[in-house]
Amino acid sequence: MQEKGNLSINSENFLPIIKKWLYTDKDIFIRELLSNACDAVTKLQKLSMMGEAEIPADEKYEIHVVLNQDEKTLQIIDNGIGMTADEIKKYINQIAFSGATDFLAKFQEKSEDDNEIIGHFGLGFYSAFMVADRVEIDSLSYQKGAEAAKWSCEGGIDYEMENGSRETRGTTITLHIGEDGKEFLNEATLYAAMTKYCSFMPVPIYVDVVREETEEEKAAAAAAEKDANTLHVSPEDAANLTKEAAMDMLQEQQGATEDTDAEEAKEAEEPKPLNDTNPLWQKKPADCTEEDYKAFYHKVFNDINDPLFWIHLNMDYPFRLKGILYFPKLVEQMDMMDGEVKLYCNQVYIADNVKEVVPEFLLLLKGVLDCPDMPLNVSRSALQNDGYVEKMNAYITKKVADKLNQMFKNDRPAFEGFWDDINIFIKYGCMREEKLYDKVKDTLLLKTTDGVYETIPEYLEKNKEKHENVIYFATDVNQQAQYIRLFKEQGLEAAIMDTPVDKPFVSFLEYKNQDIKLKVQRVDADIDSLQEKNEEEASEAKKQAEEYESNQMQELFRAAVSNDKLKVKLETLKAEKVSAMILLTEESRRMMEMMEAYANNEEFKAMFANMKPDETLVLNRSNKLVKALLAMAGKEEKKEEASLLCHQLYDLALMSHRPLTSEEMTAFIDRSNLLLEKLAEQEA
Repeated sequence: MQEKGNLSINSENFLPIIKKWLYTDKDIFIRELLSNACDAVTKLQKLSMMGEAEIPADEKYEIHVVLNQDEKTLQIIDNGIGMTADEIKKYINQIAFSGATDFLAKFQEKSEDDNEIIGHFGLGFYSAFMVADRVEIDSLSYQKGAEAAKWSCEGGIDYEMENGSRETRGTTITLHIGEDGKEFLNEATLYAAMTKYCSFMPVPIYVDVVREETEEEKAAAAAAEKDANTLHVSPEDAANLTKEAAMDMLQEQQGATEDTDAEEAKEAEEPKPLNDTNPLWQKKPADCTEEDYKAFYHKVFNDINDPLFWIHLNMDYPFRLKGILYFPKLVEQMDMMDGEVKLYCNQVYIADNVKEVVPEFLLLLKGVLDCPDMPLNVSRSALQNDGYVEKMNAYITKKVADKLNQMFKNDRPAFEGFWDDINIFIKYGCMREEKLYDKVKDTLLLKTTDGVYETIPEYLEKNKEKHENVIYFATDVNQQAQYIRLFKEQGLEAAIMDTPVDKPFVSFLEYKNQDIKLKVQRVDADIDSLQEKNEEEASEAKKQAEEYESNQMQELFRAAVSNDKLKVKLETLKAEKVSAMILLTEESRRMMEMMEAYANNEEFKAMFANMKPDETLVLNRSNKLVKALLAMAGKEEKKEEASLLCHQLYDLALMSHRPLTSEEMTAFIDRSNLLLEKLAEQEA
């Protein structure tokens, strides 16, 4: 008996709205229909456990996806709970009435794990119309005496119902693929979508492709059949065979062929499902080996490098959360932008890097998180409950901190070996989640120019007599080699902070350590600890002489480099080999970095328009070249030579401070050649 009717909706434009607004990706229909099929199986399993359905103990549950390219159809077939005609009317015709919600309400007193039912929305089924012009449902309920029912709809609000043809329990959904979904008739496209969404769904999924044999395949099959009836002997042997002997030999050869075919057929009889129904994150950490974790990482993230270490999350209260977070090995610093945290709900893929769910600093890592209790919206793509997210973020942050502290405490050498790769993640995490900083602040390491790894308290304690509550750091060990050498010659050390995240991190450290008035300064910001200390107070005459020399050098250098704002100081440094160095106050340097960061912001550009870096050229009185330059000052016959030396000294100091521009480098090379020519002439 056939029945026709209208879907219970308020707008005839319902399906076009779904196509345009409900889902962002067309391939989402794969996830929705297959997760619904998984739900159908899960419901039946629960009913069986509760004694509400009589199902054999050895029942094998599975889902088949059948692609028929010739008929342009895609079928999703399950052997789950099935539906009666009345249930189809209730759950399909009354759009947005969730079958899963109704199921939970009915059996909530008998089942504790109700959140394992994925479908809470009732709209997922209609995602089929994103790719299909016509959709059919043929279903047979698990209930005794149930009759199969068939439902069909062509994308409007009209449907038809009649008796179904299904003879076994379960549901078959047939999609007649239209122009909008023709790419999914391609095997590769279909497999890609299924791999993306279904790789870890909880019910085995098999893919079958149905198509007619081509003429070439038919010809090959005919040739194979003819060959099977041909006696394989040489012409000479065939001439000597009797009819009976030839028949015996042919039967023997065919028997051997049949045995081989039987073995091959046996192997083919055991197809493997597309998905892993028991992914690693669902297992207990104690049951997982190091090889298991690495193999899972390579498979899911296609990274040929092994991860450094991982954190296995396994929480059941006050909410359920399972997952694995991997700290990847960085080949280069840009790799930190390639983080990938995959979000699942009951083993159904939701999305990558959902900022509302995952603590922002973890988006630099790689991993999977499965959150069965997560409240999603109708398209399973965004959160609806901030309170849940806050609790989950706090838990994940705590687990990350616990893992880092445990590694530091139990195997510090190994932790130090990881530090160069993980410090970017940790520093960024501390700035984004101050709760993380509070938990790991005594685990944060500084890698020094001596190649030693020290915690911040260790560094401060070790250097308190030389510079109390000050952390000196270098951002480029090659560029700042001269400053680092000065530090080493005085028995001092600086931390290496050369990652992009270190620029804001130095300010963050000062902010978090205001109680001890911590200062974090670059090696070219101060020379107090590098100067010779003279315990005796200089005479007034000596002070005046030194001031005169400083003023004299300042005028000489300003004229040489054409910069009447240049500050020049004469100081006595402990290292005689250093002739000159540029100092830039820490405050000025940070201001310049801010100007660079907001270079495209017109408001900030106007604010900083008249600001210049507070640079000082420091000349070392102990250096022979500087002494010679002092002797040349004021002598008219040495004016040209002094100017050349001034400019050369300035550029040498500048090269240790920052890279020269192309114009500056060209002038430096030309000047170097000129000075060498003059030196050669003097020697000649």
